[in-house]
Amino acid sequence: MSTRSKSVPVPAGGGAATVPLAVLLRREVVSEKTAAERPELQVGLFSQAKKGEDYTFLKPDCERLPGVPSSSFSAFGLFDGHNGNGAAIYTKENLLSNILTAIPADLNREDWLAALPRAMVAAFVKTDKDFQTKARSSGTTVTFVIIDGLFITVASVGDSRCVLEAEGSIYHLSADHRFDASKEEVDRVTESGGDVGRLNVVGGAEIGPLRCWPGGLCLSRSIGDQDVGQFIVSVPYVKQVKLSTAGGRLIISSDGVWDVLTAEVAFNCSRTLPPEAAAEQIVKEAVQQKGLRDDTTCIVVDILPDKANLTMPHTKKQPGMGVFKNMFRKKTPSDSSSHTDREYMDPDIVEEIFEDGCAFLSKRLDSEYPVRNMFKLFICAICQVELKPSQGISIHEDSSQPGNLRRWDGPFLCQGCQEKKEAMEGKRRSRDSSSRNSGSSE
Repeated sequence: MSTRSKSVPVPAGGGAATVPLAVLLRREVVSEKTAAERPELQVGLFSQAKKGEDYTFLKPDCERLPGVPSSSFSAFGLFDGHNGNGAAIYTKENLLSNILTAIPADLNREDWLAALPRAMVAAFVKTDKDFQTKARSSGTTVTFVIIDGLFITVASVGDSRCVLEAEGSIYHLSADHRFDASKEEVDRVTESGGDVGRLNVVGGAEIGPLRCWPGGLCLSRSIGDQDVGQFIVSVPYVKQVKLSTAGGRLIISSDGVWDVLTAEVAFNCSRTLPPEAAAEQIVKEAVQQKGLRDDTTCIVVDILPDKANLTMPHTKKQPGMGVFKNMFRKKTPSDSSSHTDREYMDPDIVEEIFEDGCAFLSKRLDSEYPVRNMFKLFICAICQVELKPSQGISIHEDSSQPGNLRRWDGPFLCQGCQEKKEAMEGKRRSRDSSSRNSGSSE
């Protein structure tokens, strides 16, 4: 089944139109899929360990407002550690709490969903900053998924991936942060002071994937990896979508799966199976083809709004259809806010709400979408510590003029988070580049 295009008009400035979050929520009520009527989730997990550095987080029953069932949501995470398991364990234990802390407690559901993308950015950076104070050299990829009703929000760093099959099509909800996958990331790291290249061997030949030196990490984004350099950033790629009432299946897997299987193969080999058996089948398929060379972990989540229908649709996807367009384009309400609700009442389909993959913290925190006043004036936007009026540093602050505070142009950072931001942007190099060696980190 091919992806159906939206019937909403395209803005005059070009680009794909996006249905506002408020309209989607009202449509959900009209279709009797209210916040109190949550879809059923079925979850499966399977893993085969080689190094014992893959960790998972499965919490299907969370509440943003304790004691209020209609505020429930689910959270799932996959953490593929390297150079030890410290970063993976720490992130598993702290990331969700940091996300919730970054969102004001009194938001309604619409604002809560709208605030999630920016809160995830703040939480990833805070988790990384806090872990690095422990002076450990381990690191981890992170793919973290929050499901609230039919709304899915995914934040990711590294090369674990989250893919969705819905309406017979496949959608990629995460980004691959290997250097080999993005020249833009290579340019960003080298401009910030890193040295990106392949491993040099005897005779001058270069082998293997592109890596950042010193350290030899093949990822441009992760949590941890203090020994590589602060320009390996923890700012995640974030995507938010709304499912149709037909539901869908999520596959969240470490690179032990994706180094061998395409998304199409992963879904095809497991489509008729329930989640637990599907996760096992995907891992065994990957290991059978390449052997157990790395920790190989898979989480499968079935989202079933119609509780009478406990199997995923088997409609075959047409090749090349279903992948979101306008990758790395941030969606804003202005794209389509002038249209009436009636114009959006088109057939029930998967719809994209938000997407941003920019690596620069100031741009991610300054976004007017979705909640302009989410950050309080005297609270650090990253670590949430209280600030005195004279302490807050605007995210726009020019590091060459540290005394020129722009109190009217927040959000604001504490001194420690400002230093973290500057380090990630190459303004404070944590260590000098050195020659490439064989001590690869991932």
